[in-house]
Amino acid sequence: MAASIRMKRLAELRALMKRKKLDALIVPSSDPHLGEYVPDHWRTIRWLTGFTGSAGTVVITRTFAGLWTDSRYFIQAEEQLAESGYELVRLKIPHTPEHIDWLKEKLRKGWKVGVDGRLISVLQMRLLKVAMDSAGAGLDLRADLITTLWLDRPALPSGEAYELDVKYAGLSRREKLAEVRQTMSVLKVDYQLLTAADDIMWLLNIRGSDVKYCPLLLSFAIIGHDQVILHANENKIPGALRASLDRDGVVLLPYDTVTSVLSHLEEGSALMLSPGTTPASLYRSVARKIRIVEDLSIPTRMKALKNGTELKNLRDVMVLDGVVLTRFFHWLENSVGAGQVTELSAAARIDTLRAEQEGCTGPSFSTIAAFNAHAALPHYVPDQSSDAKLEKKGIFLLDSGGQYYGGTTDITRTVALGRPDEQMKRDFTLALRGTIDLAMARFPRGTRGYQLDILARKPLWDNLMNYGHGTGHGVGSFLNVHEGPQSIGSGVTGDLKTTIEPGMVISDEPAFYRPGQYGFRTENLLVCREDQETEFGSFLSFETVTLCYIDQTLIDLPLLDDRELNWLNDYHDLVYRSLNKYLEPGLRSWLREKTRPMTRDGKGKTN
Repeated sequence: MAASIRMKRLAELRALMKRKKLDALIVPSSDPHLGEYVPDHWRTIRWLTGFTGSAGTVVITRTFAGLWTDSRYFIQAEEQLAESGYELVRLKIPHTPEHIDWLKEKLRKGWKVGVDGRLISVLQMRLLKVAMDSAGAGLDLRADLITTLWLDRPALPSGEAYELDVKYAGLSRREKLAEVRQTMSVLKVDYQLLTAADDIMWLLNIRGSDVKYCPLLLSFAIIGHDQVILHANENKIPGALRASLDRDGVVLLPYDTVTSVLSHLEEGSALMLSPGTTPASLYRSVARKIRIVEDLSIPTRMKALKNGTELKNLRDVMVLDGVVLTRFFHWLENSVGAGQVTELSAAARIDTLRAEQEGCTGPSFSTIAAFNAHAALPHYVPDQSSDAKLEKKGIFLLDSGGQYYGGTTDITRTVALGRPDEQMKRDFTLALRGTIDLAMARFPRGTRGYQLDILARKPLWDNLMNYGHGTGHGVGSFLNVHEGPQSIGSGVTGDLKTTIEPGMVISDEPAFYRPGQYGFRTENLLVCREDQETEFGSFLSFETVTLCYIDQTLIDLPLLDDRELNWLNDYHDLVYRSLNKYLEPGLRSWLREKTRPMTRDGKGKTN
């Protein structure tokens, strides 16, 4: 986007702020469902600034305009914000509202700060209110200035929803609703408000196409003991699905009527909502004299624990995905140097191979195909302006995933396209040790994700190295590739109260990046499982379900201890045994070579 266009939009926005008597404006990167991925209609920050990352907050005053984002996007944001009128403000701690602290220092008594209350959570509203009150400033939660200025704004999505068969869901809609209502009775609540679209999709066994890469229907739902009110665009619900929902007590109302329904709940009733995913504007519409119970939504906790059917389907999907990845890396090895392979063509190749698999509906996120220095950018996505030609030297990182009816995949592999030097091998192996050490973890029931994080980082920390993002995120079942509440990382990246429990699916992705040179990340998906019961308690462990070889030419073998080496050899044996019968003979031989056991000779080198 031309710098002149961005400067013009900033000037127009400031002029409108002046007319509205606003001294500062906050622009979040969210939509009214506060999810990570949003339709183009809500990509306001991209329209304003040119920044294309998925996480950020813009603050504009009369003399300053800045974008707050985390370390995943520092280099990308610097490039995209150049000559835009916006400054990059680096978050010290990811996923925190540090822009509020900055505002608090700049506020003057009598100032008015505006934000669209549909786009911030109840928790964010409260933090803002405290900051405003302490400075004697006012807060306007109806400050939607963008709609006035964005004249060519993309329309809201219009794709139809559809029913997800119980052979994929594992439980029927009625069974899930019965469990939610049982928990509501225990908690003594009359209604459960659902604002996160993935909660609603999982609970009602439906899927949609409103959000790129995520099979979501943008909607709200209010769960009662006798019926469910689903607030959605009625044109997106085909007749057969509408009839199916009606049979299970789901009443369909227009999308924009949720505010009215919340404002007319009967006096004295109890409404449960999640303050982290409920928009401030919806919260403020709840009828007075209603008792509000705040906690993570019941479906959020339920869907985090995958049932037996979901886990079986995921394992089946991992075989399909493993075949895709084997074919891709075989193609890559034989094509680089022999033709014009670029980051974009590599990304297109893996997407095409996945699309050929039965039950795959498309990628689960925008494929990251990164060569050399681009691999040092954790969330780099190639485009026409940055597309690099792959050569038989250096490092290639592929972070990709697929949406299958049976599950969602997310995997990262880094391979050497030429002969890696000793520093490359050392860096790769230290990060790989973190992947292996976390995969081998055994831990008592009740352990939280942030308590496991050190296992993934210790090999790097011991060498005064680190990475700036989280170690693991939950993954949905044919839903969002990033799913809470479970996570592995620092306390700020997940719910501190959430323990890692059997049935949870979580990523394992330690990494290391040398800016301007290369980046390494080996990512697998883990399933938490029961391990052993001892006199000291109940212990859990992980099963690695991702099936793809790890490039042995990048491994500095002496850096692996015996347990890590045994894990690697056992894993490679699993990969070969799981995939070989689905491969043609030549590809089978190639994979056999890639997964051969690594052994030590007297000098600690590979035989």
